[in-house]
Amino acid sequence: MSKSLLAWYDKSAREMPWRVGPAERRQGVQPDPYRIWLSEVMLQQTTVAAVKSYFIAFTSRWPKVTDLAEALDADVMSAWAGLGYYARARNLLKCARVIASEHDGVFPQTYEALIKLPGIGPYTASAISAIAFDAQSTVVDGNVERVVSRLYDIHTPLPASKPEITAKAEDLTPPQRPGDYAQAIMDLGATICTPRNPVCGLCPWRAQCAGWAAGTHTELPKKTPKTPKPTRLGYAYVVRREDGAILLETRPDKGLLGGMLGWPCSDWNDAPEPAPPVTADWTEIGEEARHTFTHFHLRLKVLCATVDQNTTPETGNFVGKHQFMPKSLPTVMRKVWDLAKPTQG
Repeated sequence: MSKSLLAWYDKSAREMPWRVGPAERRQGVQPDPYRIWLSEVMLQQTTVAAVKSYFIAFTSRWPKVTDLAEALDADVMSAWAGLGYYARARNLLKCARVIASEHDGVFPQTYEALIKLPGIGPYTASAISAIAFDAQSTVVDGNVERVVSRLYDIHTPLPASKPEITAKAEDLTPPQRPGDYAQAIMDLGATICTPRNPVCGLCPWRAQCAGWAAGTHTELPKKTPKTPKPTRLGYAYVVRREDGAILLETRPDKGLLGGMLGWPCSDWNDAPEPAPPVTADWTEIGEEARHTFTHFHLRLKVLCATVDQNTTPETGNFVGKHQFMPKSLPTVMRKVWDLAKPTQG
C-alpha cells in the first residue's frame, strides 16, 4: 500500500514553499529542518492557504533558526498577527532560542529529543523527524485521521478512536521513504479523501478501502458532538490623542493574545465592569466587535474618545500616528479598529 501511495505522490505531490518535492529528493536535495519546523508550527489548527504568505515573510526576514532566535519578541509577535493561536508564536521564539543556545543552532534529529523542545508536541515531533530526517515516525493529523478511519471503516467517534487510528497508521508507515510517505498520506486526505465529496475514483487506495466497500466512507470519521461554546462580553477602548497618537497596550504574556499589542480592554466574562484607561467623554460605537476563539465567542462593545496632549493613561502607551500599524494587531483587535476608525479621522 505504501508503494502505491508513494507512486501517486510522485506524480501528484502538492507544491509548497517549505516542501522538498519527490523529484528534488531523488536528486539528493535535503529538507531544511528549520523550514519544516516553522511550517508545522504555523499549520497547527490553520490552513495551508492561510500559512503560505506568513511562511514566506518569516523565512525572508529570518532565514535561519539562529536569525529567529535573535529577533525581538515584539517583531515576531507583530509578524505573527492575524495567524491566531498566539501561544505558538511565543513558543516559536522559546524553541528557536533553545536550539541556538543549547544545540548550536542545529535541530536534534530524533523524536525523543525534539519533543523536549518548547512548543513541540507528539504530532510536531513526529512530523519533523519524518519529513526533515526521514525517520520512520508515524504522523497523524486531521487528514490522516480521516483517511485511516475510512480505510479501515472505523466507526468509533473521535477522539476516542485516536489510539486505534494511530496504531493503524503506524502499521502503514514504511521504512522506505517515510518522510515522503508522511506527506503523501496528508496530501491524500487534503486533495482526494476530502471531508466532503471525496474523489474516490482517483484514490490509489480505493481497492483496499473498507469504508468505500461498505458505502460508509462519507460518514467517517465520526466525531463526538462538541459542547456549545459560551459567549463572553467585554469593553474595548480606542483613544486618540489630539496629535493623532493612538493608545495601545501590550497584553500580559500569559493568557489569550499574550504578548500582543491591542486596545485597552475590560475583563472578558459574563458581566464585565467598564474599565476605561483614561477619563474622557466616551462615544460608544453602535456595532459590537465579534470574534470566536477556540473555547468561546467574544462580543466587545467599542468605545472611542479623543484626549488632550497632557493625558496620562492608567494603562498602555500612546503610539505616534505614523508608527501605528493596524496590520500588527491580532484579528479581534483589527475588528475593533475597523469599527472605530471612521471616528478617528
